[in-house]
Amino acid sequence: MKFDRIDKQWELISRGTEEIVPEEELKRKLEASRKNGEPLKIKLGCDPSRPDLHVGHAVVLRKLNHFQQLGHQAILVIGDFTAMIGDPSGRNKTRPQLTLEEARENAKSYIDQASKILDINKLKIVHNSDWLNAMNFSDVIRLSSHYTVARMLERDDFTKRYQDEIPISIHEFMYPLAQAMDSVELKADVELGGTDQKFNLLVGRNLQREYNQIPQVIITMPLLEGTDGSDKMSKSYGNDISFTDSPEDMYGKSMSIPDTFIKKYFALAADANKDTLEKIEKQLDDSNTNPRDVKRALAREIVSLYYDEDTALSAEQHFDRVIVNKSNPDEMEELNLKSDKSIVDIISSAGLTKSKGEARRMINQGAVRLDGEKVTDINLIIRKDSETVIKVGKRRFIKIK
Repeated sequence: MKFDRIDKQWELISRGTEEIVPEEELKRKLEASRKNGEPLKIKLGCDPSRPDLHVGHAVVLRKLNHFQQLGHQAILVIGDFTAMIGDPSGRNKTRPQLTLEEARENAKSYIDQASKILDINKLKIVHNSDWLNAMNFSDVIRLSSHYTVARMLERDDFTKRYQDEIPISIHEFMYPLAQAMDSVELKADVELGGTDQKFNLLVGRNLQREYNQIPQVIITMPLLEGTDGSDKMSKSYGNDISFTDSPEDMYGKSMSIPDTFIKKYFALAADANKDTLEKIEKQLDDSNTNPRDVKRALAREIVSLYYDEDTALSAEQHFDRVIVNKSNPDEMEELNLKSDKSIVDIISSAGLTKSKGEARRMINQGAVRLDGEKVTDINLIIRKDSETVIKVGKRRFIKIK
């Protein structure tokens, strides 16, 4: 196979990365690959403990796709076995373990969503239970002999828990070793991960040496803050932009990020190249530019990546109509009441809030409107013969008929 020049490949490979360890080694691997026509094996392990993906997950998935675009072999490792251990990265307590069946069920959803970014036809998908389950206790003892407790405690989260006298289970030490064994099994040339995975990736590099393999190069990607601009993007924090969000919600959430994160979102969430980022930076430095206009371009770009340009424009028009001009959307869910019902029951049962408690909080915060008027009474009853529109927050509507 014929590969691009190293400088051309490097331009795409290095885009948005946090760290490449070591850079010169990767360049040598790329040069050797170009000479012999053999693609590099690029490994990305995925944790199927949560089946819902968001654009924070997309940062490293898109880097794997960059390697696909360059003609290298992308390998997605479904960590169904390691999910039974539970990755302690960034945790200050033991992580819940999944059964193999739960992990595999989640993995189906993961692969389906990841196909929005990865070329599934060119992707090699493996499950690490295939080789880790086959190991016997002697194999495990031999594997664990390659790493010391002192080296494990170099990891920040283990160090903090040890100092704070928070229990660390022995099985948690096995997670980095099991993930490293994946690299040995696959003879990976490169492994990708977030910055919180650096320790695990380095263990893989070291273990390959122990097994007389050429060690993998590791590439870490920055963690993307959520739409609140503070915490890491997470569904549990409610600051995520999900792969499964509607175009309208995806656009609206993108518009809600702080102005200070516009450039970072262009780089990591919209996959902007160097030229585009320089242009964005100049626009943001220009006092005549309204950051909102740059953010609109960002929101369109993000929606286009997961849908298409026409859909992105429609989402923008929806945003202008509903959020900017405060009009009702052209289409919204309709509900036929068979009996009088409280507004709390309506918006919670319709899924506009996650619970009745949240519905009450939204009303108390002034975030619920009835035909444009703010609702102040949490005991308000909607009559069954009413024709009205309920709005919750900025983007959730339901029409009562």
